[in-house]
Amino acid sequence: MNQFLRQLTSTQQVAALFLFVFGVLTLISVTTLLLSLRERRHPVHDEHWQRELDHSRSLLRTTWFMVVVFWIGWALGETVATVLFAILSFFALREFITLSPTRRGDHRSLLLAFFVVLPIQFWLVATAKFNLFTVFIPVYVFLAIPVASALADDPNHFLERNAKLQWGIMVCVYGLSHVPALLLLEFPNYEGKSAFLVFFLVGVVQTCMVVQHLLSRRSERQPFAPNVSRSFNWTTWGIGLAVAVVLGGLFTFITPFKFGQSLAMALIACVAGSMGHLVMKALKRDRGIPNWGQRGVGVTGANGLLDRIDALCFAAPIFFHSVRWYFGV
Repeated sequence: MNQFLRQLTSTQQVAALFLFVFGVLTLISVTTLLLSLRERRHPVHDEHWQRELDHSRSLLRTTWFMVVVFWIGWALGETVATVLFAILSFFALREFITLSPTRRGDHRSLLLAFFVVLPIQFWLVATAKFNLFTVFIPVYVFLAIPVASALADDPNHFLERNAKLQWGIMVCVYGLSHVPALLLLEFPNYEGKSAFLVFFLVGVVQTCMVVQHLLSRRSERQPFAPNVSRSFNWTTWGIGLAVAVVLGGLFTFITPFKFGQSLAMALIACVAGSMGHLVMKALKRDRGIPNWGQRGVGVTGANGLLDRIDALCFAAPIFFHSVRWYFGV
C-alpha cells in the first residue's frame, strides 16, 4: 500500500486522503444515525445517554463542516481557498461583533474592520506577502482602529469598545487567515502537498479537542476553572494532548517533518488550540451565552460558526509561524 501511494502524484495523494477521511466520517455518521433511529423506536429514558448522543452528533457536525470546507478549498485551488476562508472570517467576525454591544461611534471602526482590514489581510495571504501579512493587523490595524473611533467623537467606554473590536479582528481575521497561508508554504521536495499541512493541523487539533471533551464528560475530577469551563481539568487535557501528539507522529509520512518534528509541531498546535478554546469559553461566559449561536441566529447568518473554528483560530497562527521559523520557509 505504501509503495502504491508513493507512485501517485501529489494531487492524487491528497485526493486519496480526502476519500479516506470522507469514508471514515460516513461510517461514523451511519452508525450515529442507526443509534438515533433505535432511540426513537425504543426510547431509553436515560438523560446521560441522550446527552452523550447529542454531544456526539454535535462533534460529528463540526468535523463534517471543517472537512468539507477544506475539501472545497483544496479542490478549487489556492486562490478560491483563500476567498472561501475570507468569507468564513467575515461571518465569524460578524457573529463575534453581533454578541458584543456597539455604539454609533463604532460604525467607522466596524466599516474599517469588515471592508478594509479583512480584504487586505486575505489579499496579502493570496499574494504570499508573508512579511507584511504577519504584522499588518497587530501593528497597523491596531493603531488605526482607535484613531477611527476617536474621530467619531464618542469617548464613552472607549477602551472597552476598541478592545472588543481588536480582539474580534485578532481571532476571526488574523487567526483564521493563517489556514490558507499554510497552502502557500514551499518545502523542498514537497511541491503540491501543502494541503497535507492543513490536514495535519486540523487533524491533531480536532483530535485533541474531541478526546478532551469525551473524557471530561466521564471524569469525576473537579474542573480547574469552573467559572469558565465545567469540563476543563489538567488530567483530561493532558490525555487529549498525548493522544493528539501520537497521532501527529503517525501523520509524519504526509508532512515534510521528521518524526520528532511532527511530535513537536502537533504539541505546539494542540496546546495553542486547546488554550484558545478555553479563552473563547471565557468570552462566552462574559457574554452570558453557552455558545456563539445562542443569540442573533437570524442576524449573523452563521449559527455557532465560532464554536466550530475557535481552537483553529488560535492554533493556525502559532503553527504557521513555528513551521516557518524553524524550517526557514
